[in-house]
Amino acid sequence: MIKKRYIWRTALTVSCLIVFLGIAFVTEQYYRLHVSNFRSFDGLEHSYKIYPGATIDSVLNLIEQDYEIGSRRDFALHARALVFNYPEPGYYTFNAQLGNRELIERLKYGYQTPVHITWNNFVRTREDLAGKVTSHLMMDSVELLAALEDDAFLAPYGLNKETSRCLFIPNTYEVYWNITMEQLFKRMEREYNVFWNDARRAKADSIGLTPIEVAIVASIVEGESHNKREMPLIASLYINRVHKGMLLQACPTVKYAVGDFKLKRVLYRHLAVDSPYNTYKNPGLPPGPIRCPSPETLDMVLNAPKTDYLYMCASPELNNTHIFSSSYSAHAAAARQYRHTMDTINWDRLNAPQEPQEPLPLE
Repeated sequence: MIKKRYIWRTALTVSCLIVFLGIAFVTEQYYRLHVSNFRSFDGLEHSYKIYPGATIDSVLNLIEQDYEIGSRRDFALHARALVFNYPEPGYYTFNAQLGNRELIERLKYGYQTPVHITWNNFVRTREDLAGKVTSHLMMDSVELLAALEDDAFLAPYGLNKETSRCLFIPNTYEVYWNITMEQLFKRMEREYNVFWNDARRAKADSIGLTPIEVAIVASIVEGESHNKREMPLIASLYINRVHKGMLLQACPTVKYAVGDFKLKRVLYRHLAVDSPYNTYKNPGLPPGPIRCPSPETLDMVLNAPKTDYLYMCASPELNNTHIFSSSYSAHAAAARQYRHTMDTINWDRLNAPQEPQEPLPLE
């Protein structure tokens, strides 16, 4: 009888121990899976770039630099249970504390953290644009530059090498770090069409320009002045010149043709440069924009006031304003005043003191 009781007590004790261990195991697994198996050393979130070809072990080794891993064995157990074989490439930001399920599911299904790409209207060349856009992407700038210069690739978007920058309207965009070239251009096309809605396209049509031509005019306007009160008048002037078939004679296009964006004053030797962007030699608009114009300037062109201005000259007061004229005689008088001021302060010596200066038609 005593032996029988001993056996039952022993069995009960063993059973309770097994249940206790089972509960402890299940509790620990639940905690590791759903609550925390990774805890950052500094209590902050951390971000990682997972490249193609990465393995689970390589990712854990990377994360281990910033996080204490409670149990690699439990992680491996849960990875097998959740059929996690390899991580999807991407950019991921993880909280200061996370369980195995969150980490596994994000890496398994590629639930990335978006990155921001930003550029402004000071981006002038395709090289500049490619560098700015890809600075926070896995994509190489050389790869994007090649696409920006590939007429066959650009044709479906209605663009070519010279107009490709028009698609990239300055702003901040949220994308995935490992976005492909095709995805990037499709995204930019969607953003382009959001800006160029029916209302704006109708305005462009009303002033006799296409959206691409509006962007080209806007880029010249930004090159001429940062004075927002004058920019609509400058836009009106160039629209008038386009419609009259006049040479634009825009100094910013010459600077672009020369490739010297810090040039203080355009001289006769600069006007001789052989380039389709030299609007002193080639009639009409240049083949593409000379920078990526801002949405604000695009709207300034679309809403430019109707004027009869055909000429402008920097004010002799050197206060970042211009004198606008409808006749060449009035413009020539303003240009003489400006030249006298420039000669007085010896500004010419900064560029070419040996070269005689005459008033240029627009500047």
